[in-house]
Amino acid sequence: MASKPAAPRWYLIQCKPKQDARAEEHLERQAFTCFRPTHCVTRMRGGQKQARVESLFPGYLFIRLDQVKDNWHPIRSTRGVSQLVCFGEQPAAISDELVEQLKLRPHSPPLQEPNLSAGDRVRIRSGNLKELEAIFLAKDGTERVLILLQLLQRQHRLSVPLDSIDVL
Repeated sequence: MASKPAAPRWYLIQCKPKQDARAEEHLERQAFTCFRPTHCVTRMRGGQKQARVESLFPGYLFIRLDQVKDNWHPIRSTRGVSQLVCFGEQPAAISDELVEQLKLRPHSPPLQEPNLSAGDRVRIRSGNLKELEAIFLAKDGTERVLILLQLLQRQHRLSVPLDSIDVL
């Protein structure tokens, strides 16, 4: 009785540091099917916030290979590729369901930073002080802000995460 031929499966490739996109590009040029999940992040660069698309799993990407039909040898010498992830001597197959779930994952744009000026009224939307109103004073680094909160008949200066306030 002849055995059923193995269907193509997803495998995991470890890339050289910061070369995920390069590895993906060069593998696709060789007609391999690749998938590199990405997400939007906001980073400070030169004092400015910039939105960038980065790998969800830095240093790794998925590749669809057939054990019989595909020539696996060029993969190791592809620019940006370090190695095929293996357990023991065998490449580690990834379930189709996992890759499909990653493909269906919603891609949310990075949060826009509210336009704040000293003296603006804000509302705290999370934490122990949720729903309290305060006055915006200044930025405190890249991810935090200083606010002035009137509490127990005194003014308190607090540093809170930027994403925990709403402008009123």
